[in-house]
Amino acid sequence: MSPSSETAHGKRLVIVESPAKAKTIKGYLGPGYIVEASVGHIRDLPGTAAEVPDEYTGEVRRLGVDVDHDFAPIYVVNADKKSQVTKLKSLLKESDELFLATDEDREGEAIAWHLQEVLKPKVPVHRMVFHEITKDAIQEAVRNPRHLNKRLVDAQETRRILDRLYGYEVSPVLWKKVMPKLSAGRVQSVATRLVVERERERIAFTSASYWDLVGTFGTGRTAAASADPESFGARLVSVDGKRVATGRDFGPDGRLKSAATTLHLDEQAARALAAGLQQTAFSVRSVESKPYRRSPYAPFRTTTLQQEASRKLGFGAKRTMQVAQKLYENGFITYMRTDSTTLSETAVTAARAQVTQLYGADYLPSAPRTYASKVKNAQEAHEAIRPSGDRFRTPAETGLGGDDFRLYELIWMRTVASQMKDAVGQSVTVKVGGRAADGRDAEFSASGKIITFHGFLKAYVEGADDPNAELDDRERRLPQVTEGDPLAAEKLTPEGHATKPPARYTEASLVKELEDREIGRPSTYASIIDTIINRKYVFKKGTALVPSFLSFAVVNLLEKHFGRLVDYDFTAKMEDDLDRIAAGQAESVPWLKRFYFGAGEANAAVGVAADAGNGDGDHLGGLKELVTDLGAIDAREISSFPIGDGIVLRVGRFGPYVERPAAVEGEPGQRADVPEDLPPDELTVELAEELFAKPSGERELGTDPVSGNPLVAKAGRYGPYVTEVLPEGIPKTGKNAVKPRTASLFKSMDLDTVTLDDALKLLSLPRVVGADAEGNEITAQNGRYGPYLKRGTDSRSLTSEDQLLSITLDEALAIYAQPKARGRAAAAPPLKELGTDPVSERPVVVKDGRFGPYVTDGETNATLRKDDEVETITPERGYELLAEKRARGPVKKTAKKAPAKKAPAKKAAATKTAAAKKTTTAKKTVAKKTATVKRTAAKKTAAGAAAAEENGPAAPVPRRADGHSVTGLFESGRAR
Repeated sequence: MSPSSETAHGKRLVIVESPAKAKTIKGYLGPGYIVEASVGHIRDLPGTAAEVPDEYTGEVRRLGVDVDHDFAPIYVVNADKKSQVTKLKSLLKESDELFLATDEDREGEAIAWHLQEVLKPKVPVHRMVFHEITKDAIQEAVRNPRHLNKRLVDAQETRRILDRLYGYEVSPVLWKKVMPKLSAGRVQSVATRLVVERERERIAFTSASYWDLVGTFGTGRTAAASADPESFGARLVSVDGKRVATGRDFGPDGRLKSAATTLHLDEQAARALAAGLQQTAFSVRSVESKPYRRSPYAPFRTTTLQQEASRKLGFGAKRTMQVAQKLYENGFITYMRTDSTTLSETAVTAARAQVTQLYGADYLPSAPRTYASKVKNAQEAHEAIRPSGDRFRTPAETGLGGDDFRLYELIWMRTVASQMKDAVGQSVTVKVGGRAADGRDAEFSASGKIITFHGFLKAYVEGADDPNAELDDRERRLPQVTEGDPLAAEKLTPEGHATKPPARYTEASLVKELEDREIGRPSTYASIIDTIINRKYVFKKGTALVPSFLSFAVVNLLEKHFGRLVDYDFTAKMEDDLDRIAAGQAESVPWLKRFYFGAGEANAAVGVAADAGNGDGDHLGGLKELVTDLGAIDAREISSFPIGDGIVLRVGRFGPYVERPAAVEGEPGQRADVPEDLPPDELTVELAEELFAKPSGERELGTDPVSGNPLVAKAGRYGPYVTEVLPEGIPKTGKNAVKPRTASLFKSMDLDTVTLDDALKLLSLPRVVGADAEGNEITAQNGRYGPYLKRGTDSRSLTSEDQLLSITLDEALAIYAQPKARGRAAAAPPLKELGTDPVSERPVVVKDGRFGPYVTDGETNATLRKDDEVETITPERGYELLAEKRARGPVKKTAKKAPAKKAPAKKAAATKTAAAKKTTTAKKTVAKKTATVKRTAAKKTAAGAAAAEENGPAAPVPRRADGHSVTGLFESGRAR
């Protein structure tokens, strides 16, 4: 089969996932091809009970899966895809063949299967696969199609059902016991647990201090006599043969692991030793030289690309995948969701040719390099991420710019470097020794490295997560010395050190940890991280991922009552089982029965799990039973965390707070709100005492002389305010409810110093200033956009909140006498300048806006996050916020639907009859719908849908059998 004209073979319909991909592929095929996008998934499990067909009731309607009939899924066409499905059906009617050209992975195979099931083609159907979008690759895929791989479809369907059951059964437990709108997910919850556990380690960590000496030793030679340095630095490593303790010798409790074999120096001991070595004659005790060799790094796979883009470009995992998706769809790189490090023969040839062209034949190894995948159960038939085509375009030849250029350059450099020679050189260790005045023997050590041939390091050097780590191309030269050479101590400096708690995860290191533990699919890690941030389980402080107090409560509940579901080994074993199903070595239904029902009497047939290739099933349990009996879960206990001295942190429905009982029985205890963006390891007993000392929710200011009600100052969720306390017996709910007067403090006021007089003035707003000559009342009011005057419908802004209380009638009339200002006021000067954005190449500044400070380059604005501060924000963080905002694109405004046109009054009788029938039909159709769906152009990719499966639902709603919501809260967990 080969691409040919319309006249020879008729029309061929090619369906891909995205419009961008369709546009690129269309240019490579002849006029006989119609290329159209499905725009991601067209069919999925129902998002709400209202979407489930009427014949399904009960649990099937709630879950979208019939657990009693072999876990049969209920699929519905997504509401926002119905018009696209109609379009595809129309195009299919005009076509003679159908090519399903979705991505070559499980998710893509599932999309292709759903397309075939929904479109029900009566023409020949072909599965068209490729891993790069070039003319040769596309035409080769058309010439050599294959059939749909049902094993991959079944494996993906099993994942989807598993994640639906996990999310829709566990999430409601979180709503009842922690807080509404929370969600749990098979991989999302485990990723959150990793971040929480790291914070627990930091909380439990006790720092230890230790000292050593750093010496600068001179050879006595002059710089002119040799190209090598005349002096070098070395660090104290032993005293009297006993090794000097370093950071790795201390445990997390701050204690020395082995006092018998290591010497712990404190400041006094270090300074005394330095003084005793001042007159010591030092000499070289040994020189050990070893050959140095470093081989190239393997080409990128999904996770290593995310990690390097984070280290070198400052991209988050989500941003990396967005840019990579764009590069792939426009034909610049191969498929970006891959576990493979293999390069095709064509790619190896292209890379080797470029090595010779750019670096010379000396840098080309005699044979091509091959790389074995380190990922267990790597995705099928994929290649490493590399530049596309049989000749790689250099970054300068692509015409790309901004983030696209930077990521392509990274991929290009890594691919070319993977086919270059090793870097070689010499590594040297020099030991220097001498005796102190008190007879103690001290030995120092220095390490050096010389690279004699840089090899692949000429093209690419890998970054490091540790900012203090030494990169591979770093050289350290030492003088040419031999054993016995005398040395003079030019300087001996005591240095103090303190052990540090384990570093928090960054996006890059969390991706690496998940992959190392074999949890989830690497292609979904970016969306998993994005989910736990959006769910408020984690927030970013710089590049570090910090768990919220809310995540501590959620993980605490899951660990105590659903331990296996967030167990790392259990999650990894589930991944193995799913891969075995994909390989045809296990069956999905027995496995799902074991997972959902367990081995109890409720499912006597579960014993066949082992016979179906599902192993002994020891790591599978009964999810249904776990979520049924919730009586043992104490909501208060799982959300309470002792801090010390009787102080307890609690996670409430309106945020975290600390409390402790009163010293005297019968009196009220103390309570204070905790900032939601406070890193948990910073909440100490001392900080809790400071929070208690601050004015809390009940600082009484005095009594209102008019009403006689007490007035209090409070710290609320949206800032400090004053309010009155109504007497007992006043109804606070119902139609006769009386609301207490409240007023926010001015920006110039402080909760600590606000007085009764201030409160009375604030509660007097809006204030009547007076009336103009015509009798029109003028009032001073505080609004959403600041203080202003109002006369009828004419409003005028005031310059400060204090004017609300002080402005006179004459001053107000003077303002109204001026022409009303049109347009915007002069722009305020920036709060901070950050530098030039690497993408737009425009200056980036921090400004104060209506909704708080934001960064801007004049084209794109991005609001600072809650953990960002104007004083401490770095240029890199500013550029990252702008990049994320660009990736989201402009906010689309939904156009208002035009009102239906009225039919002309005079029409022929036949026309009236037809119109009446049409109207009746339309009304019936509308009546059948449970909700009006606003259709927007969905641009979600298959990867987003795959991630949503593992991330869990966004708070699915428990519903009655009739489909009506119980809680009224629902957000779909699937990408639309």
